[in-house]
Amino acid sequence: MMAAARLHRALSEIPADAWDALHDGRNPFVAHAFLAGLEAHGCLREAWGWTPCHLGLWDGDVLVAAAPGYLKSNSHGEFVFDHAWAQAHAQHGLEYFPKWLGAVPYSPVTGPRLLALEDGARRDLVAAIAGMVRASGLSSAHVNFHDGPDEAAFAHGQSPDDRNWSLREDIQYHWHNEAGWTGFDAFLAAMDHKHRKNIRQERRKLREAGIDFRIVHGDEASDADLAAMHGFYLATFADYGNSPALTLDFLRHLAREMPRSLVIVLGQRDGAPVAGALCLRGGDTLYGRYWGASELHPGLHFETCYYQGIEYCLREGLARFEPGAQGHHKIARGFLPTLVRSRHWIADPRFARAIGAWCMEEREAVRAHLQQSLAHSPFRAGPA
Repeated sequence: MMAAARLHRALSEIPADAWDALHDGRNPFVAHAFLAGLEAHGCLREAWGWTPCHLGLWDGDVLVAAAPGYLKSNSHGEFVFDHAWAQAHAQHGLEYFPKWLGAVPYSPVTGPRLLALEDGARRDLVAAIAGMVRASGLSSAHVNFHDGPDEAAFAHGQSPDDRNWSLREDIQYHWHNEAGWTGFDAFLAAMDHKHRKNIRQERRKLREAGIDFRIVHGDEASDADLAAMHGFYLATFADYGNSPALTLDFLRHLAREMPRSLVIVLGQRDGAPVAGALCLRGGDTLYGRYWGASELHPGLHFETCYYQGIEYCLREGLARFEPGAQGHHKIARGFLPTLVRSRHWIADPRFARAIGAWCMEEREAVRAHLQQSLAHSPFRAGPA
């Protein structure tokens, strides 16, 4: 018998220990403290298109599976672009919004989205999501940046309807320490002469400009450190004309509730902060999220966002560094193209068929681009 599905309009409706018992704790973005903190500290607003709508499967009083979810009235902050799908629905007189999104807001980070301890519960959750969309009259459900165990649940649904989830793929650029590098010099030694020389020149110019760096965890960061990082974040969003979602109170919440997961890189000159990068740390992975600077120096972005993170991973024994979405320029700095995935369930059968075919063509193009990008690897014989 399938557990009962319930919608939760705030994560505070679900006890933190029940939620966190459904994942292994290695991905900080699905932690109850992270997701509930977004809601409690002003980062999610209906006016910005985010309305919490988490799905839980309950066996009596026991939570057996859950998916972080949101009703979306736009596609902002998702990093999986479906604007053409919304336009096609509108051209046929159909409403695309609101839609249901299973994701971590503003975070293009691969991780578990179907939280459960057993594969059967994940499959039940996939069926419950589709059933919820049908019953609510929504246009679609989308699950972004899911991981491998989730993929199996989408591919092996209990009915053909449950398996009607179109697969999309995209490319991000990740650093992997598959070679077992023990320090930054060993990492550089694996590169060809041109790329090794360029990185050393970039780093030397910053030292000559009098800029040095320190890295603090949440429990090591002063309130001034948090305020400086938040100021850099605000400045970057202002430069691009976007609305910043994360509040200073949210950063304080992370420092307090997830102290060893929060990692902040601060560049300073004469003891004053001039640049910062906001990261989160998982079980074996560092995740770069936001950066900003109050001064312009050649190579400052690369040092703050990439090289300091790589050194941190090497020092801390982390195997992966995911510095965020996009950025073909990351290849030259040791971040190689990696596939990321999302799944999409479309209620209207006509659009489901058309979008499924389109996704298949897109996957072929993405994989061809991945192979082309790998040809530009800076490593002499591959990273390993």
